[in-house]
Amino acid sequence: MFRTIFTLLLITFFLSGMHAQNLPVQTQPDPDQSNNIRNYLMQAAEEISDNVLSGIHSLEDWEKIRPQRYNEFIEMISLEDMPLNGKRTELNVRITGTVQKEGYRIEKLYYESLPGLYVPANLYIPDKIKKPRAAILYVCGHSPTQKVRYQPHPRKFAQLGFVCLIIETIQMGEVRGEHWGCYANGWFHWYSRGYTPAGVEAWNAIRGLDLLSERPEVDPEKLGVTGLSGGGSQSWYIAAADPRIKAAAPVCGASTLKAHLLTRTIDGHCDCMMPINTYRRDFQDIGALIAPRPLLIAQADLDGLNTIESVRELYSDIKKIYDLYDAPEHISLVETPGGHSYHQISRQKIFSFFLKHLMGKQISPEDAGDIDESPEIQLSEEELKVYVDGVPENDRTTKIQDSFVKLPAAPVISNEKELYAFRDSVKRFLKRETFGAFPQDPVPFDPRLVFRAADGAQYGWEVFSFISEEGWRLKVDVRWKNEPHKKKPLMIVLRSPDEDRWESEGFIGGLNNEWNIAYFEVRGVGENGWASNLQWHVRRASAWTGRTVASMQVYDLLRCLQFCRTLEGVDAGKIGIAARNEMAVVAMYTALLDGNCQILIVNNPPESQDIPSRPDGRGAAIEMLNCLRVTDVYQLPALLSPARIVFIGEIPVAYQWSEKILKKLGKSEFSRFDSVE
Repeated sequence: MFRTIFTLLLITFFLSGMHAQNLPVQTQPDPDQSNNIRNYLMQAAEEISDNVLSGIHSLEDWEKIRPQRYNEFIEMISLEDMPLNGKRTELNVRITGTVQKEGYRIEKLYYESLPGLYVPANLYIPDKIKKPRAAILYVCGHSPTQKVRYQPHPRKFAQLGFVCLIIETIQMGEVRGEHWGCYANGWFHWYSRGYTPAGVEAWNAIRGLDLLSERPEVDPEKLGVTGLSGGGSQSWYIAAADPRIKAAAPVCGASTLKAHLLTRTIDGHCDCMMPINTYRRDFQDIGALIAPRPLLIAQADLDGLNTIESVRELYSDIKKIYDLYDAPEHISLVETPGGHSYHQISRQKIFSFFLKHLMGKQISPEDAGDIDESPEIQLSEEELKVYVDGVPENDRTTKIQDSFVKLPAAPVISNEKELYAFRDSVKRFLKRETFGAFPQDPVPFDPRLVFRAADGAQYGWEVFSFISEEGWRLKVDVRWKNEPHKKKPLMIVLRSPDEDRWESEGFIGGLNNEWNIAYFEVRGVGENGWASNLQWHVRRASAWTGRTVASMQVYDLLRCLQFCRTLEGVDAGKIGIAARNEMAVVAMYTALLDGNCQILIVNNPPESQDIPSRPDGRGAAIEMLNCLRVTDVYQLPALLSPARIVFIGEIPVAYQWSEKILKKLGKSEFSRFDSVE
């Protein structure tokens, strides 16, 4: 039945093509095309790390580009929706208790960084303050006890005369929120949302600076920030985002992308340790935003998460910006022996650093002294507890990841003009924010004829290879159902990961004979794939380098479309795509960007890209950076008009949005069949 209906559907398609008679025949493997995802991602990371701050040779160069880099950073840290420059909501500070100690007191308090988002904190205030003092914001690392574990640091700051606010993270504070979305829960749709938990932490810290600035004991012109590990990375982010920070001392909180990928230290890092890397930046770019304010980078030489060599590279690169400001003395690196932690050397240097830059006191590290970790003076978790009467009923900490980045509602489309305007805006956004890692200058196809036979189809069978992107030589398997010199339509069938033998052939087997058929494996599929237990690493590493598995697959399919249009037996204007399951997402985004596909045949497409994956990272990888900030996959069929959309099997409910729009505007509606037979 489908063959008859499909014949009527496609009867008007009279198409054209070119053949491969002049292509070289490949008889041995190409040593330059390894199709190795680890090599590819390491090279991508190396390109980012080695080209940071390129083209900046003068202070004028930097100052000219700095506003753009700042705005990009704010977006990548998921702060774009926050009122950084506008009116902010009330902090509604609530003090729930006070602990008086010799020479200082501790106020146990919490505040609202956003309505319903509460931040537990302890505020250490020296006794007998007669005029406003310098203050330190201490941001906690990934310790289960947070302000209890790190209490020796704010205590020491208070003893040195600083007011110190220590705030807890959403992940390991008195209320346990989530940092480990992609890391442990399979919430890779965070990438599609453009969400990183680093953004929530940075915002909570910025509001902590608001709190400090409002205190009569604090001089708001003398604020510093420091912390270890996750608190170290946050120290970079907060100082880069908020100019009120006048000195920063991150500890074991950063290294270069290329080091993370080469050593796979990325696998040990929380999701908060890297922005959504839309614009493919590295920590040198973040450090440059801090310049020329004083920056002390403290790093252990045997850190299992950040190699000392990479941190030296960060320091060297960032120092070039400080040199442009004629302030090389404002940046320093202190190296300490041991693993991922503080050392007496780094702690004392940090105390001396803040005394100098926030209080104007020249006190040596030795005279500044160290923290006291004697068990008898440590306060218990109960003594430092903030929520003594329970957590506020409307607390959003455990769910903030669902609302921190504002996702748009599906637009109301009333006419064709609005539809096409929306489509154009979506394409512009995607090219910039989702597919920005596409090569600016595509490499030549360098086509090869890999295999040819008289079998397999009425007019023969040919397998071609072409270079999609440097490092990836892919094959397209063409079955000619029509005479080679007659231009006919071509249906590109995407093979799916882990499909059974002949599964794609069975799926498309009943296609009208007007169509030649090409079977194509994007990277991640078939012989271009990788071990399933590597998928978790690949998904995270890809995002850290500004791409995703699905976005790379879209690029491969775009290149395949372009290559197939050069073949003699293919009508360049009459190409369709057929795909199943997660590959339907790749097909629809590709067709949207390409703009010249005649028809899409899809089976069982996901209803949304805002859905979780398996915690181990295996299986479908449909996330694409930031895409949900502009659209979702169920909206794409409407945007693909006038291309025809054929569903094999049930049409998912979410796609009714597109179907209703097409019907309202008198466009071609969906077709549905039980099978391509």
